Amino acid sequence: MTAPAPAESARAIAWRRRRAGIARTWHEFATQKAALTGLCLLALTVLLALLLPVISDSDGLDVTKATGHPLSPPDGQFWLGTDIDGRSVLLMTLWGTRISLLVGFSATVLSVLIGTVIGVTAAHFGGWVSTVLLRFTDFFLVLPSLVLAIALSAVLPQGVWTIIVAIGLTAWPSTARLVRAQTLTIESRPYIERSRALGGGHLHVVGKHVLPGVMPLVLANTTLVVGNSIIADATLSFLGVGDPTSISWGAMLETALNNGAVSRGAWWNLLPPGIAIVLVVLFFTLVGRGLETVLNPRLKGQHS
Repeated sequence: MTAPAPAESARAIAWRRRRAGIARTWHEFATQKAALTGLCLLALTVLLALLLPVISDSDGLDVTKATGHPLSPPDGQFWLGTDIDGRSVLLMTLWGTRISLLVGFSATVLSVLIGTVIGVTAAHFGGWVSTVLLRFTDFFLVLPSLVLAIALSAVLPQGVWTIIVAIGLTAWPSTARLVRAQTLTIESRPYIERSRALGGGHLHVVGKHVLPGVMPLVLANTTLVVGNSIIADATLSFLGVGDPTSISWGAMLETALNNGAVSRGAWWNLLPPGIAIVLVVLFFTLVGRGLETVLNPRLKGQHS
């Protein structure tokens, strides 16, 4: 007589459902051509940034090793011309991808982490905790984030990590509001009451029920925040409060403007970094909107 098959454990069932949910989400995401195109182009951009030290030589970024003539137009040797110091604009634009993505991802991780912690805490505990955290969030919402980031960058030592901290500490309020609203929605459901009635504490409710329900929207919001962080990094560098020792798209625009690229008609100094910023932010926006359409319950079913 055949022995009965062992019952599937609760953890195995949970993981099977999660894998099925991920597969279903990917299928819905893949039906959106714009979002899928943005994801592919974004993956190529990230791959290029990672492989740059292997496929390119950074010596051309050094002013003392520049071989071109100042502000030379595009030719066979320098496809996008040179800057005021004779460096290749194409090489600088490619290497600027690394700094912009590093700042964008790092600042977003810091911002989303702060926003998620504050949003979940305010919604879960309520009462005076929620009141204090909401007033704290409103304070940062009222302050212009760019002005606050400039102030932080001016006070802290100049460097890439200062820019990351400045952007991360000023970009979290929108995430906190989103996470708080979603947490309130989740905690109003019956299974949360059953979990508490069975003795589930704060860590159990938040870790087992709230965070898994909140993370999809946080993921969709994260891709949009990365684009905003890249724009903020370029803005701060353009205003002269970025890292003077690193090559970034904002720093390239600032150098071109200060050295009269506009008055000299050196469009090749301005267009490449500007177009690079627009394209990368567009890729993140396409992916973010696609994820939001798939993961946001209010938008599900509205995409074609």
